[in-house]
Amino acid sequence: MRQLLVINPNTSAHVSALLQAHAQAAAGAEVQVRTVTADFGAPYIACEASYAVAAHALLDRWAKALRDPGPAPDAVLIGCFGDPGLLALRQGSAVPVTGLAEASFIEGARYGRFAVVTGGERWKPMLERLAYALGQSATLAGIHTVAPSGAELASQPEAAIALLAQACQDAAKQWKVDAVVLGGAGLAGMAAAVQAKVGVPVIDSVIAGTRHALALPPVRTPTANGFDIAWDGVGEALAALGARKQVLQV
Repeated sequence: MRQLLVINPNTSAHVSALLQAHAQAAAGAEVQVRTVTADFGAPYIACEASYAVAAHALLDRWAKALRDPGPAPDAVLIGCFGDPGLLALRQGSAVPVTGLAEASFIEGARYGRFAVVTGGERWKPMLERLAYALGQSATLAGIHTVAPSGAELASQPEAAIALLAQACQDAAKQWKVDAVVLGGAGLAGMAAAVQAKVGVPVIDSVIAGTRHALALPPVRTPTANGFDIAWDGVGEALAALGARKQVLQV
């Protein structure tokens, strides 16, 4: 059975439960999904500071997950629409790595031009920067943020669905796009609920992330997990995946 490791880089057990349920449903019975939660950081990532800490928390929790008993993962999915630590983890992982945003951008681009709808106003410049870094800025027509964060939306799903449906309608009309990405781990499952009210396909970022992670080919040059870095002051599990320190002789 294939193994998918989903890492929630925030500290919310509720978000992890959403990720586990929806990723497992998308992966199907032939895949075992295991979701783990960051041991430190923010309950929800919604600003530059929490995003920066989340990248460290992601690497730390990944290193710990590799020590857990049971089968090793065949792929890793970053369970945050913003993909903190994506390129760093990809550098150190022996298996393919993707994130909710990268996977959703790729799926959206298959339709043509797409827009993003997500919770939290501070995400807009962060996602624009990520899209540029991932080579998707040409197909990303625009980002529509609603004021409540993803955590707040997840806590009131009925009200959230009405708000997000209108936001998706507005984004589709404003930018005349071919698809809308409804981005956010806390918004898992809501794309299906708003789809009937939106005239273009609405992409669920957790479903897109799961499918893309499982479709990725193996790493071209298989290597052991780890980094060519002699870490100082990080957790023991992450430190063990670093390079050995060289003692200078004087």
